[in-house]
Amino acid sequence: MKAFFSKEFYYNTVGEWAIALLILLGSFVLAKMIYWIFGNIIKKVTKKTKTKIDDVIVDTLRGPVILGLTIFGLWYGIRQLAFPEGIDEWITNVYHVMVAITITWLIARLVDAVIKEFLIPLTEKSESTMDDQIIPVVRKGLRAVIWILGIIVALNNAGYNVGALLAGLGIGGLALAMAAKDTVSNIFGGITIFTDKPFKVNDRVKIGGFDGIITEVGIRSTRLKTFAGRIVTIPNSKFTDGLVENVSVEPWRKVTLNLGLVYDTTAVKMEKAMELLKEIAASNTTLEENTVIGFNKFGDFSLGILFIYYIKRGDDIIGTQTAINLEIMRKFEEHGLEMAFPTQTIYTKK
Repeated sequence: MKAFFSKEFYYNTVGEWAIALLILLGSFVLAKMIYWIFGNIIKKVTKKTKTKIDDVIVDTLRGPVILGLTIFGLWYGIRQLAFPEGIDEWITNVYHVMVAITITWLIARLVDAVIKEFLIPLTEKSESTMDDQIIPVVRKGLRAVIWILGIIVALNNAGYNVGALLAGLGIGGLALAMAAKDTVSNIFGGITIFTDKPFKVNDRVKIGGFDGIITEVGIRSTRLKTFAGRIVTIPNSKFTDGLVENVSVEPWRKVTLNLGLVYDTTAVKMEKAMELLKEIAASNTTLEENTVIGFNKFGDFSLGILFIYYIKRGDDIIGTQTAINLEIMRKFEEHGLEMAFPTQTIYTKK
């Protein structure tokens, strides 16, 4: 057995390979144990405390700490082995990259958790809707900045000349800008939305044939939920180039009714019909006072009455229209006012 472990295999003895493997397996088992402790002991303890910050820290640390411990075990196990200089240098660079990525992941998770658990609830309590739009953009922006800096640090730790790499990107910046002109246009469109405020989250908007509720405003695109339940992602440049109708800011909803009575209706009954419409409008509390009622035309088969009313902002539009229409039917039936429908009378000359 001793002779077997003394045999050389790829620059190391079998015994040295076995020790490295045991160290790796031990670190993996230790990581699983710590993961269990975090989830079943520490998390239960933090839930009993009044503050929420410890719960956020525990949830944030659990994943990166386990990954970091596994990486350290892998590194420590490999350090027990001997490799040629080129391979050893490559392993060292990979280790440094993995450590930098793990720390970056930890910072990104911590910042994201703080925004989610503390800043977002504060914005939901405020009356302003501007912060509701800015927070998601800030959240994504910080996450992107953290990861970009983390990757730069990782490349620097791996021995790459980051300055030369950035300079090379600068030389190709013109080509990149030409390729990304649509993205730049969308970003400027997002800035325009935040400054001009043509709409905000939860507003009903009509644009490009779509009608729905704004659910999210990003720096590059905006998400709109249609009344069919579908999510439409619209590039922000469309809001600067096209016409946007914000339905939510309307002071009232205008409804136009063209009613037609039969030609047998007398002038007295026509006046009575308009009086009934005025009574219906006055008795409905969801309407504005500026209603318009008039005998406006002699049609092909009916005497036309124009009835324009305005539903107050925030009231049930469909419910109000239903109530008005039903009341018109009841009142007209009670007073013998007959609605017209398309008819033709043909006279033949003998």
